[in-house]
Amino acid sequence: MESVAGFLLPYEFSPTVLAVTLGAAALFLRGLLIRRRTGEGTGFWRSASFLLGLGLTYAMLQTQIDYYAQNMFWIHRAQHLVLHHVGPVLMVLATPHEILGRGLPEGRLKQGLRRLWRHPAIRGPYRGIQHPLVAPLLFVGLIFLWLYPPVHFDAMLSLPLYQAMNWSMVVEGLLFWWLAVDPRSPARGGVGFGTRIIMLWAIMLPQIALGAYISLSNEVLFDIYQVCGRAWPIAPLLDQQIGGLLTWIPAAMMSVVVGLIVLRMWMREGHRPRGRATMADPAGTR
Repeated sequence: MESVAGFLLPYEFSPTVLAVTLGAAALFLRGLLIRRRTGEGTGFWRSASFLLGLGLTYAMLQTQIDYYAQNMFWIHRAQHLVLHHVGPVLMVLATPHEILGRGLPEGRLKQGLRRLWRHPAIRGPYRGIQHPLVAPLLFVGLIFLWLYPPVHFDAMLSLPLYQAMNWSMVVEGLLFWWLAVDPRSPARGGVGFGTRIIMLWAIMLPQIALGAYISLSNEVLFDIYQVCGRAWPIAPLLDQQIGGLLTWIPAAMMSVVVGLIVLRMWMREGHRPRGRATMADPAGTR
């Protein structure tokens, strides 16, 4: 039990990560209680999906996994697979925005946040980065940026850069995957379902190419792990090859999985009678 408790302790404690995680969990749980009191149902899997995604994200940042991610390339790639793909996908599939909004206390804070969200200085940049042409470029571009060997070397030695790298993975992951599984139909402002499928292919192919390049390279590309030492005695090329495979196969498969979800949404939308609301029921079958 002591070893388990030690593993769950943060390697480098971040009050920001703790505050954001606890705040999101508290708002979500409060929103669930309010919905229950008003007789609104929320499916078990929807709640479980959000909390699991939030918990996995926290674990990648605030347990000893973070230590191993800084000292083993393949664990670093597994960490980012969760931060950029698995965790955000689980959270956005829960369509948590309505529940989180219900969890906010009524009053000036909630009204102020609403006004802030509607302000052109916020809405304008948000629409820009969520444009179907821009979003895939940002998603893939961040992966390439942080895996560019000189940038990666600096990021692993600088705590501010390291934190910026991890935060950018989480935030951009949430933004992109939300755009892909947005429950709104095109008639209500959502991106077209065909466009979403193209976006998913657009991020999958570069990840396959990058992962294959890393995995099949005959030279060590990320020598920072030799400079600082690896957590376990493993050949540098083997470490790199496993990390490349994680960038290549599981990351690309996330596009396939989400693509199937989008196809299901598309088919369900096609079977809706004309004249009915096209907004996906946030408490439905997700």
